[in-house]
Amino acid sequence: MSNRKMPEGPVEKWFLRMKKTDFNGLSHKLGVDPVVVRLMCNRDVEPEDMDGYLHPSLSGMEDPHLLPDVDEAAGLLLQLAREGQAIRIIGDYDIDGVNASYILQEGLRKLGIEADTAIPNRMTDGYGLNRHLVDLALEDGKKVLLTCDNGIAAAEEIAYAKEKGMSVIVTDHHNVPYKEEGGEKEEILPQADYVVDPKRQGSRYPFPDICGAVVAMKFLQVLYEKAGRDKDEPYCFMENAAFATVGDVMPLKKENRVIVTYGLRQMNQTKNIGLKALIRANQIGDVKAFHLGFVLGPCINASGRLETAMESMSLLLEKDPVKAARRAEKLVELNAERKELTRKGVEQAVEQVETSGHKDDSVYFLYLPDCLDSIAGIVAGRIKEKYNRPTFVAAGTGEKVKGSARSIEAYSMYDEMTACGEYFVQFGGHPMAAGFTVEVEKIPALREALNKHASLTEDDLAVKKYMDMRMPLSYITEGLVGQLELLEPFGTDNEKPLFAENKAVFLSAARIGKEKNMARFSLLTETGGRMNGVYFGDADRFFAQFREKYGIGEEEALLEGRGSRCLSFCYYPQVNEYRGIRSLQVVISGFLF
Repeated sequence: MSNRKMPEGPVEKWFLRMKKTDFNGLSHKLGVDPVVVRLMCNRDVEPEDMDGYLHPSLSGMEDPHLLPDVDEAAGLLLQLAREGQAIRIIGDYDIDGVNASYILQEGLRKLGIEADTAIPNRMTDGYGLNRHLVDLALEDGKKVLLTCDNGIAAAEEIAYAKEKGMSVIVTDHHNVPYKEEGGEKEEILPQADYVVDPKRQGSRYPFPDICGAVVAMKFLQVLYEKAGRDKDEPYCFMENAAFATVGDVMPLKKENRVIVTYGLRQMNQTKNIGLKALIRANQIGDVKAFHLGFVLGPCINASGRLETAMESMSLLLEKDPVKAARRAEKLVELNAERKELTRKGVEQAVEQVETSGHKDDSVYFLYLPDCLDSIAGIVAGRIKEKYNRPTFVAAGTGEKVKGSARSIEAYSMYDEMTACGEYFVQFGGHPMAAGFTVEVEKIPALREALNKHASLTEDDLAVKKYMDMRMPLSYITEGLVGQLELLEPFGTDNEKPLFAENKAVFLSAARIGKEKNMARFSLLTETGGRMNGVYFGDADRFFAQFREKYGIGEEEALLEGRGSRCLSFCYYPQVNEYRGIRSLQVVISGFLF
């Protein structure tokens, strides 16, 4: 393990994973390189599960009947539909909520059950079910509320709907609110007719870390079965479930891995006219998990952040290719606008961190009156990444303001907010992300309480970078790169492998990119071969560190192609194809000086 102080950033610690198993024996049995076996071992895949990990199949999907209340909820909805009672789906304005809403509405339609959808307006309604939405449903003659990706924390609103004579079914995946007395946690469940949530106490569902869209798809499976249809028919929504799983940052293991693998295959041949238009508008060829999280997903989210998420819902429902293309282009434009607003918000947040006198806090709480609360979560995420601190960002003006929070591994956001719950008007979320409303006058006291209650150590606040193994560049082949693709899709809890090397000589360097803020290197392997390396990180930072370590003369030599230094770095190998010529190269993700 080695440590270094990164300029304008937290301490970074590098670790080499040292897990052991019979790499060669399993390599022979599975027909893959021992490196692939080691990578699976590093991700805690048991030997008996490795073949399934390499070749995900639908047999890895969990039984939907194990979800709490799901059979009773499906039975009730079917009964209410047969009685002709009008149904309204209440969704949410993010990737998960939009896809969950689409799955339920289209899934019910395919069963011959009519339902419509209302998604809260982020600016005027806030998150989830509220009295305004209940009243609108009643005005429209709706007798049944079916939530997705929300509802578990809406006890008061659901009680109000029940008082008005409505039937309410909750499908959600968020943590159940609780109160703690004498060290015991007591759930606070909303008094809906039924609550389908894998995180409920006593749930028999073996893998609770699924998103709201997956809960919706599984609810449909049970509903279809009760209606005498094939329970696997809702797998036609696997692409939406995959989209939501990646977009909601769910762990890509167990059945989530199956969902995303099959969902990506489905999406690359999608019959959904709106999705096809969005893929085309972003000029994507082969859709990967990366595109779901960082290209397509932000477009879906942009409508909910700046206008209304019904724009994204309408795209998924659109049947006319010309209209779908227009809708997709609008989402791309909204996302471009969102990017610029985010840039300004991050600038304001960084300035506040650096000048407020709270830079040394373990937990950051920033208040940005000029920022939209709809992008507070993105800003919080960027600040968390820059400083590696749990970060709360409240935005907007008024006596009460909304905000979002993003966390680090050692800090359970939801539990810590619960401990300081008296300072919030409202909150909800996950260990790693949450939303909240707070009175502006209480922000200083809340900041103090959060920091006082936090038990974060210096080690907790260090950025931990885990190398899978040291692998010399000379070991890389096209065949190995192809086998590494068996480990996809990469994402949360199935990170892209990271290899370490310290014996390659850096012969030359050149700045690349429009802003010349990235770098390309020519590397000499320990066996005398040549390979290119690209670094998409901060080139200014790299050269400053190199110059500080070795002197300006060595920097000039490197830039002139006379380099002779061996540097420690981490990388991922790939095949680069340019004008029909294929060559191996490495994408460098960090240096250790």
